[in-house]
Amino acid sequence: MIRLLAISGSLRAVSTNTTLLNAAMRLAPDGMTIALFEGLATLPPFNPDLDVDPLPAAVADWRGRVAAADGLLISSPEYARGIPGSLKNAFDWMVSDTEFAGKPVAFFHASERAVASQAALRLVLETMSARIVEDATITVPLLGKQTDVDSLLHDKAVTGRIVVALEAYAVALT
Repeated sequence: MIRLLAISGSLRAVSTNTTLLNAAMRLAPDGMTIALFEGLATLPPFNPDLDVDPLPAAVADWRGRVAAADGLLISSPEYARGIPGSLKNAFDWMVSDTEFAGKPVAFFHASERAVASQAALRLVLETMSARIVEDATITVPLLGKQTDVDSLLHDKAVTGRIVVALEAYAVALT
């Protein structure tokens, strides 16, 4: 069983990035499960002085979930041409964690205009030795669309792209 951890870089209650990940969860092929990490807002600001045992509980939970996952699936907005602070903070907490190196990562972008944050996030994760799964990385243009998961799942063009990407991820992990 392939276990992916989905991470939305958005803290908004109604987020196209989170909606895209929720659609992926429902479209996961047989042999794959996708769980959404919902603790991004609970992580304390990164502080190397706190990166010792015992870790803050939220950090220990985050690291444990990343370690248990076979790969990460990230969808994130762009804020001020960069990575949202909460998402960057989460990965700052992973820098000293030995479980992260080599972790497969795919990006599900919800906007074709968010190229600066995509490049910045890619740079951060490659610097941390993540393995980017290019064949599973897609952009689904949802910018400006307030859509829910059910509406998204009725769009055959979108669901087709998600399924192909998830199947490519599965192949890359086997």
